[in-house]
Amino acid sequence: MARIGILGGTFNPPHIAHLVCAQEATVQLELDAVVLMPAATPPHKPLDDEPGPEVRLELCRLAAGRDARLEVSDLEVARGGPSYTVDTLAQLHERHPGDELTWIAGGDIAASLPAWREPERVLALARFAVVEREGAARAEIERAVESLAGRDSVVFLDMPRIDVSSSLIRRRVAAGLPIRYLVPDEVAAYIGERGLYRSPVAAS
Repeated sequence: MARIGILGGTFNPPHIAHLVCAQEATVQLELDAVVLMPAATPPHKPLDDEPGPEVRLELCRLAAGRDARLEVSDLEVARGGPSYTVDTLAQLHERHPGDELTWIAGGDIAASLPAWREPERVLALARFAVVEREGAARAEIERAVESLAGRDSVVFLDMPRIDVSSSLIRRRVAAGLPIRYLVPDEVAAYIGERGLYRSPVAAS
């Protein structure tokens, strides 16, 4: 049995905060690996300056590099359509029935769990690890999930504050500013070579 964390998201593009989050989850939750799981189509928010799911998948592969603790899955991209967590977890259980799964989510996203598709089934299928961030306090998240069956599977994960976001990376690229040290070198090179994110984008 493997203890696997799944870090889902758009990864548009992946950056150092994603990698630090994966690292901290591996250490604090005693995971064997963390899987970066780029969404095909996020169900609750539109994608800005979308280069395409296959491109975001390749960016995740470049970001993971040779880190033995990190894996990348094309499950949601290959499935297509809206990427609902409950469907992904069910599919992972079918493929690897012996694995113990942990879904990793930022505090801002976790607070909206009751509005997800089948949130109680999500909590039945996986431990739900919340990365605490400023503006999404633990008490607020606990209140948000208190009416859900399975709320005891919610755990909290501490992470150093890193004020880097995908939207910041896209804005810097569009403005012609460097992104080195904010993303892995391989990701920066790929973005430059492909001319990604050069059009102006709104803050998000």
